[in-house]
Amino acid sequence: MSQVVNAGFPLLTVTAGLPAVGAIATAAVPAARRTAAKWLALLVSLATLVLAVVILVRFEPGGDRYQLNESHAWIADFGVRYELGVDGIAVALIALTALLIPFVILAGWHDADPLETKSSRWRPTQGFFALILAVEAMVILSFEATDVFLFYIFFEAMLIPMYFLIGGFGDRAHQHGDKAAATQRSYAAVKFLLYNLVGGLIMLAAVIGLYVVAGTFSLSEIADARASGNLDMATGTERWLFLGFFFAFAVKAPLWPLHTWLPNAMGEATAPVAVLITAVVDKVGTFAMLRFCLQLFPEASKWATPVILVLALISIIYGALLAVGQRDIKRLVAYASISHFGFIIMGIFAMTTQGQSGATLYMVNHGISTAALMLVAGFLISRRGSRLIADYGGVQKVAPVLAGTFLIGGLATLSLPGLAPFVSEFLVLVGTFARYPVIGIIATFGIVLAALYTLVLYQRTMTGPVKAEVAEMPDLKLRELVVVAPLIALLIFLGVYPKPVTDIVNPAVQHTMSDVQQKDPQPDVEAAK
Repeated sequence: MSQVVNAGFPLLTVTAGLPAVGAIATAAVPAARRTAAKWLALLVSLATLVLAVVILVRFEPGGDRYQLNESHAWIADFGVRYELGVDGIAVALIALTALLIPFVILAGWHDADPLETKSSRWRPTQGFFALILAVEAMVILSFEATDVFLFYIFFEAMLIPMYFLIGGFGDRAHQHGDKAAATQRSYAAVKFLLYNLVGGLIMLAAVIGLYVVAGTFSLSEIADARASGNLDMATGTERWLFLGFFFAFAVKAPLWPLHTWLPNAMGEATAPVAVLITAVVDKVGTFAMLRFCLQLFPEASKWATPVILVLALISIIYGALLAVGQRDIKRLVAYASISHFGFIIMGIFAMTTQGQSGATLYMVNHGISTAALMLVAGFLISRRGSRLIADYGGVQKVAPVLAGTFLIGGLATLSLPGLAPFVSEFLVLVGTFARYPVIGIIATFGIVLAALYTLVLYQRTMTGPVKAEVAEMPDLKLRELVVVAPLIALLIFLGVYPKPVTDIVNPAVQHTMSDVQQKDPQPDVEAAK
């Protein structure tokens, strides 16, 4: 059995530990020092980004599957170890997470400022930014964990700060006595928590079952046991365990029909928290499908593939159709994300190199494009005070920079060639078509619907006569430009040159393809003549 060699410096622990410590420090800032708490949270997030870049630089794509490993005894009597390691997919998603958090903090700079200062005991600003850093720490640890039980702990623990971010920091209506708005936020937060807790409890049963069968929670030890033929896992057992893991990840992703919590959560949360949900937290679900479902249960993954592909296809079309009919800007982006996650899951279970590389690249590109669109939408909503599309019109004439960045974010969402999501969506469709041509053909209708809901959204909000309510709307301020401009630049750069990301993730994809013992289908040259 291979041993995990500890890295000399615990880079992975420090990268996840820094925002955790930062969360505690931010929460402890005195109530009157709100600005200091904001700057502390921002500096911690920037320092975490620097560490993520160090991980990116030190990672060798052609080296061992898991690198920068750390392994220490934790709960020895139950075989639980504190075991960390990163492959190319984890490195890319850690970099995405560390990149987005500073923008989330900057975008939400005033979202938790108290409207009244009657009591100095309450510290909503400190709590808001501390919770964001706590989520960052738990997400990064989830990407790093190579012990199944350790992963489960942080997979579930991140629900708690997210619950408070959704339920406690929506719009300000409840502070003016609007109990209906507060009730809606509470409903969205509870629904988010219950859906994910149910998925987590089912996964816990599967985690225990895996330990009973394998005698360990370590991914490396389970892989060695499988390779040497020492892992005695009956077909039925493997399928049940796979379903337990997959159900939890499908809720988190989210996959139809387990998706209904997402529109509520994104609709009631502030725009930065909505970005945190769909661009960061939800990626843990699709990442875990690659790392745990396919690696631990290869035969069960192939057995379940036809059903999962159909569910992914329904997510693509269903999410896009509902996005077309939305009147609420934030809920439109939420349903668009459900459609995009359908593409990601379809690429994962197409069981081709192009599909899985495209799915991984899609996770990164979707995070950037959704952050750009949702944050600009948040700036727009904060100016007008309404999420309804019908309340806007002619914005591009009074705020052209806001409208321009909104357009680029929207065009990225519909995967326009030249912007980052196009490359990943193209790879997913090519990889799916190579093995499942009918699924691939039907999925292309999702692109048509994406063009429809994106362009209609832009037309109704940004063009036409200027409505009186937006006539005095200010354009983007410096802080908002600092948030949006780098995301737009990344969308363009990765749309033209995605090689830096694909070079990192492709070796990890090859390992996953080896786990499930799949090879890319060869084109039928004779039939093509």
